[in-house]
Amino acid sequence: MSVRSLPFLLLLVPALAWAAPDDSNSGAKKPTSPNAGKKVIFERVVAVINDSIILRSELEARMVPVMADVQQIADPKERERRVEKLRGQVLDEMVNEELIVQAADAARIEVESAEVQAALDEIKSSNNLDDAALAQVLAAQGYTLSNYKTDLRRQLLRLRAVNQLVAPKVQVTDEDIKARYDELSRRSASVSAVKLSHILFKLPEHPTEQQLAEAKEKAAQAMAKVKSGEEFGKVASEVSDDVGTKATGGELGWFQRNSLANPDWEPIVFAMEKGDVRGPVTGPQGIHVFFVSEVKKSDLKPFPEMKEQLSRELRRREMDKQTQTWIDELRKKAYIDIKLQ
Repeated sequence: MSVRSLPFLLLLVPALAWAAPDDSNSGAKKPTSPNAGKKVIFERVVAVINDSIILRSELEARMVPVMADVQQIADPKERERRVEKLRGQVLDEMVNEELIVQAADAARIEVESAEVQAALDEIKSSNNLDDAALAQVLAAQGYTLSNYKTDLRRQLLRLRAVNQLVAPKVQVTDEDIKARYDELSRRSASVSAVKLSHILFKLPEHPTEQQLAEAKEKAAQAMAKVKSGEEFGKVASEVSDDVGTKATGGELGWFQRNSLANPDWEPIVFAMEKGDVRGPVTGPQGIHVFFVSEVKKSDLKPFPEMKEQLSRELRRREMDKQTQTWIDELRKKAYIDIKLQ
């Protein structure tokens, strides 16, 4: 993203008249364009952040990598709704990024050209790209090498700003680490394997909000039946859309840690005890309700062996929290005018 100064908020140019060869002696009228004298907008501002702006072209360039999935939505109205929602989210991210860059500039934080080039060389090396291949990849995402290097510099600047202006606020004590260890020992960390069953309410690849809400309501009704005393297997055989497990009451079998198809389910499933039912849980096929019929437990590693790992985890969480707080403060102090239409 490149940001221009305020004098270039809106670029307007008169359309050019069709230019015939000069023939003043012919007496013939020169034809003119129907748009002659009109002003044509070929760039638009979508956000003003203090004394900087974000242009529509910059926003659309940032949208390119995230548009592929949305364009597959068949319903035009739903597709447009998703696109507009995504456009707003991306613009919000760009505003946050600009505020961080401005904070870095105010703090006189700098990134040298050599650092940008080193980062670019690392990207090329890790992805096995030469200059030509990199240019091709960038072009496919709406970038030139020049504006990509500008973006890369800004990324490095934001990272340095967070490390210098936010990281010093992050404090994790030995007491915090021990408390986290005790929490894990009481909860999911002691569970090494679960015997899992599920109920699936299928959804299309790109569901509407109404379809999603209906599936979640069905999941809530199924959970209510189980919690009121009905056997999970009976409910699953009646309402589940998973034909492969429906006949066996939704049983999926035993799962060790890190063996679930969807890693996002790990903290949910392995925090469950015998007899627990949880949902609604989103998955690639639809909405799930999970039931754990048996668990196997193993002891945690001793605290000294886990202390460093837990310290990193807590610092990462606190860093995320402090960064968001800092960005919220920057937004409160800034002049921000969103001009999406």
